[in-house]
This record gives sequence, C-alpha cells and structure tokens, in this order.
Amino acid sequence: MIDPEGREKIRRYFYAEHWKVGTIAQALGLHPDTVRRAIEVERFHRAEQLRASMLDPYLPFVRQTLEAHPGLRATRLHQMLRDRGYGGSVEQLRRVVARLRPRPREAFLRLQVFAGEQAQVDWASFGTVTVGRAKRALSCFVMTLSWSRALYLEFFFDQRMESFLRGHVHGLESFQGSARILLYDNLKSAVLERHGSQIHFNPRLLELAAHYHFEPRPCQVRAGNQKGRVERAIRFVRDSFWAARTFTTLEACNRQALQWRDEVAHQRRWPDDHSRTVAEVFGEERPRLLPLPLHRFDTDCVIAVRAAKTIYVRFDGNDYSIPPDAVGRELM
Repeated sequence: MIDPEGREKIRRYFYAEHWKVGTIAQALGLHPDTVRRAIEVERFHRAEQLRASMLDPYLPFVRQTLEAHPGLRATRLHQMLRDRGYGGSVEQLRRVVARLRPRPREAFLRLQVFAGEQAQVDWASFGTVTVGRAKRALSCFVMTLSWSRALYLEFFFDQRMESFLRGHVHGLESFQGSARILLYDNLKSAVLERHGSQIHFNPRLLELAAHYHFEPRPCQVRAGNQKGRVERAIRFVRDSFWAARTFTTLEACNRQALQWRDEVAHQRRWPDDHSRTVAEVFGEERPRLLPLPLHRFDTDCVIAVRAAKTIYVRFDGNDYSIPPDAVGRELM
C-alpha cells in the first residue's frame, strides 16, 4: 500500500518530469505495477471512440466473434466480413480489431509452502557510497524464508560470485539451517544459461548447494511474482532500514542491518496471522530446516596479482605494500 506522499511523488515524476515507469520504479525502489497503479496508467488503454466508417454496421459481429475467438487474426475476420458485404481494407479492420480484441488478465495463485521448504534469494542495488576518496557501488544480499518471512541481509561493495556465496554461508549460519529449496531470479550468479527447461547453473553455486544439501531453483523467465517474498523483503529494507541511514564503514552498516533485522523486521506481525510475530514463527520453522554441515563452505576470493616496479600491489581499489623482494613476482 503506497502512502499519499509516495503517490504524489510518482505522479509528479510521470506527468511533470515525464519519467518512464521503469525509471520511477528504480528510483523509488518500488515494483513497476505499484507505479502504474499510482499514475492510473490503465486509463491510457481504454478503447477509443470509433469514428463513423463503413465498418460500423459490422462492429457487433466483430465484437461477438472476438469474444468467442480472442486470438482470431484480422485477415481471417476480413474474409468473413467480405462474405457479408464489407468492402473496406484489411488495414482499417486491423486498427479496429486492435481496439476491440479482449485483453486476457493473468491470474496468480498465492504461494503456499511448508515450514523449512523454501527460501528466496536476490541482490538489490543501493546506489553508491563514498569510501575515503572513492565511490563504491553498494549492493545488498537478501535471503528470506518463504514460510516465516525471517530474513538475512548483508551489504557488499560488489556482486561478485564470492560475495554471493559468502552471503549464502552467513545467511544459512544465521538461520542455523538451510531450506530445502532456494529460489533465484535468473541472475548470472545463479543461472549462466537457459534454453526452455534446460538450465545451466553456475558451477560454484552447484558446489554450494551440494555442500549444504539444498536444491537451487530458478524462477521462470519474466515471472517475478514467483519470488515476490524476497522482493517485498527488499522493499522493506529500503523503506524501514536504509532510509536516512548513515554509517562510517561497511562493517558498521552490516552491524546496524542485523540489529534492525532482530529488533524491527523479526518483531513485525506475521502476514498469515497477526497475533504472532515473525520471530515466533521462525522459532517454529528453525527445527524443520536442514542441519548445517560441520565445516563452512570456502568462499575466499583467490586471485593472482603482480607488482611491476613499486612495492605496492592493487586489489579491490586499494594499494597494499609488499616486501621489496616480491617486486616483479606473481603473488596470490
């Protein structure tokens, strides 16, 4: 539910500043459908009044035929009308059919899961922050349990595979167990390639899944509603935690994030029963999670660097000093 202030801002951006729906959604951290409802975009798609033409006597027949056969092509309708005395062009008929053809509305079923069955995972971009004299992109890894809505969040300065894996490890340790299915959008950290039902997962993600015994499962293409719980969790993080937040280091930001998670996010009312909190329901779900292995999955980033002529090597935007005898050698 969007508040009046947010609705005013959306309509001002759309009607006064002429921003696109996607731009507004990204800037305000909202779902595009929320933006469309606020600007009442459906009124632009209402059927226009048809001007008088030789098609007018045939409009009831066109409407009736399209209601019975919504996918019927205009060329076939043109043949049917010619048999009934219509002498106009198919181009004119196409324009009318485009206005009158029924637009099917997609129906969604509410996601029902068992305790410990599924978690949803995604990255969220939080713009850039200034660290020293450098600007760094800031991203948030979010994992939420679909049944209890308990969540884990961690901020990173990148969306590299190592950070993605590290977010998983820390999240599963925070939950003290793993859901049986982890659901992903089609991001490259999870899915390298797909052709229909054939999925080529990132090999490192498969190693992680094998270590923690969960099944990685991608959403269908263009089916963001399937991971709506993590998207709502990200929106909650933006509105409740991130708004007007200040911090000095990434570590301080993550400490504040987990404190907010425990004191605010997990103390909110559980959507399925407002008499209980998310923390209380998570207490019931925790024993149903898969137990963690004895050893933590290795998420270290190991790369090769070489010092040219100076006693410094550069890594992740910083210079690090090395012994003089290491100059010119490949270092790990």
